[in-house]
Amino acid sequence: MRLYQLYSKQALPISQKEAWDFLSNPANLKTITPARMGFNILSGSERKMFPGQIIQYKVSPFIGYSTKWVTEITHVKEGEYFVDEQRFGPYQLWHHKHFIKVIPGGIEMEDIIDYKIPFGIIGQLAHSILIKKQLSEIFSYREKVLHQLFGVLNPQSKVLQFKSI
Repeated sequence: MRLYQLYSKQALPISQKEAWDFLSNPANLKTITPARMGFNILSGSERKMFPGQIIQYKVSPFIGYSTKWVTEITHVKEGEYFVDEQRFGPYQLWHHKHFIKVIPGGIEMEDIIDYKIPFGIIGQLAHSILIKKQLSEIFSYREKVLHQLFGVLNPQSKVLQFKSI
């Protein structure tokens, strides 16, 4: 069984409250996801984030293929972190931790995603050829959009790392 981890860190010159209000609102996921992904929230984003919240999405990760993705918000500490876990969807495992930390001049967002691709060796091959690249593009897009939304003129380099665990 091969597990992968994506680690991302990005600084923004905004308050902790502003970061939390944006990042903890499930409806904003569409804003920070590339349009080519065909990302749409089907249900579950009507309320403020809470532990046990189920959110259903439709996503098209590849041309000609779309799938439903169901996540549960399992942990929330107001202003500091939340965790979403896939219940049904394209991954065999998806556990995504979102952290917000106050730093001089703003906040630091940190994401740690532990995930597993289905289909054994075929999934591992797909990860090395396609999935890793796609996740990298999604997080680069997110960085760009957040910089535009929050007026970052000279962005610091974002950290984005993948590893097998």
